[in-house]
Amino acid sequence: MPTLTAKAPLLAGSVFAAVLLAVPAGAAESTYFTLDNGLEVVVLEDHRAPVVVHMVWYKVGAADEPPGVSGIAHYLEHLMFKGTDDLAPGEFSATVQANGGTDNAFTSQDYTGYFQRVAADRLGLMMQMEADRMRDLQLDGTDILTERLVVLEERNQRVENDPGALFQEQRSAAQYLNHPYGIPVIGWKHEMENLTLDDALAFYRTYYAPNNAVLIVAGDVDPDEVRAMAETHYGPLERSADLPDRARPQEPPQTAERRLVYDDPRVAQPYVIRTYLAPERDPGDQDEAAALTLLAEVLGAGQTSELSRRLQFGSGEALYASAFYNGLSLDDTTFGLLVVPAPGVPLAAAEAALDREIAAFLEDGVDPAQLDRIKMSLRADAIYEDDSVSSLARRYGVALTSGLTLDDIAAWPDLLQSVTGDQIVAAGRRVLDRDRAVTGWLTATEPAEDAATPSDTGPDTLPAPAAASDMDGTPDGIGGAGAADGGQGVMQ
Repeated sequence: MPTLTAKAPLLAGSVFAAVLLAVPAGAAESTYFTLDNGLEVVVLEDHRAPVVVHMVWYKVGAADEPPGVSGIAHYLEHLMFKGTDDLAPGEFSATVQANGGTDNAFTSQDYTGYFQRVAADRLGLMMQMEADRMRDLQLDGTDILTERLVVLEERNQRVENDPGALFQEQRSAAQYLNHPYGIPVIGWKHEMENLTLDDALAFYRTYYAPNNAVLIVAGDVDPDEVRAMAETHYGPLERSADLPDRARPQEPPQTAERRLVYDDPRVAQPYVIRTYLAPERDPGDQDEAAALTLLAEVLGAGQTSELSRRLQFGSGEALYASAFYNGLSLDDTTFGLLVVPAPGVPLAAAEAALDREIAAFLEDGVDPAQLDRIKMSLRADAIYEDDSVSSLARRYGVALTSGLTLDDIAAWPDLLQSVTGDQIVAAGRRVLDRDRAVTGWLTATEPAEDAATPSDTGPDTLPAPAAASDMDGTPDGIGGAGAADGGQGVMQ
């Protein structure tokens, strides 16, 4: 009996591991079809509760905006709640609420999305209203003026009053000299102030169309019934004949490190942050992104990560250290490193310590036991994510509007499990090149005289450990408000 008692925790752990290995990530049944007008439809069945999430994702974001009208994608997201011929301003959300549901919207660099979470028997009503505003939005001068004030105030609250957000804007602009990812999703203030009705309508008429959208329905639904409802409500909508190719200006080769110091008296906690241009997940070619995903986990995910172990609990030079990467973007993304120095440690010394430990890690390689733990944790996270129909729908929506396919989505969990320690180190050696980096310090004090040398200064509120191109994130990971480092997104 004592033997059985002693082995019980090990047995439980073994059973848990076996369950994780036996249950494939993304186990929900999926159905895909395309309507004659080009609307892509994904149905994800989950019959555990009589609830459905209805989402429309447009393949357009801030990075697709014409020059000179930054913020128009997010601005239009707000205006989409202003009414149609059939719905008065505000009636859309009021109807959702009256039917016991919730709704919202979000804008990122690569996509704009609208969602409702309601009882499954209300799905037809949601489709009817969403299809109505896809091609029949009605705007006037009053809508434009009042909502422009709203988004300007949103920028004041989220950006102008936050030194960390201002710092992030400047770093993105330094990172992307030619690509529109260097322009904030919410827009530059001087351009937001001049957005017009014509700007909004031109953007709407070009991009808001069935042949530029993905409909995702997740929950207690039958695929055949979803298809019939989609044909009824979305099927009659006309395609956009003027939909442009999604070709954006790309970055020229970066051959020298870019550095900046942001000094603001409101900064409470200085830090050093560095981001490197890095490849994203490409359709049919996700190997490098998988290795970089594991590299970020190994280096900076949690207290057992390499940077935390070496700098926080080892040398004591840092209060916090992290690494972050998100490969879900249409174009090149970033891989980031962050260190918050311990009291009394100058930013220059913190940056030098970061460089020292990165070099040591690339020389030492990946601890196999740590990699096994990380892979198990990633597999568990994917399974738990499947437990939320909202998170599941979001996984598909972000991927499909970022250029990936259903096959890419299905392959991703197993691809992560197949990454080796050698592949992680090799990816690190390719990406962690100072000549392809932007290094920034956010500080509340005047920079020291040596601050101009490549190694000095830090931030206020810490950026979230993500590099996605969106600022969305609310309940179940579907919407939200706030900016994550390495990407900006805005939510209604």
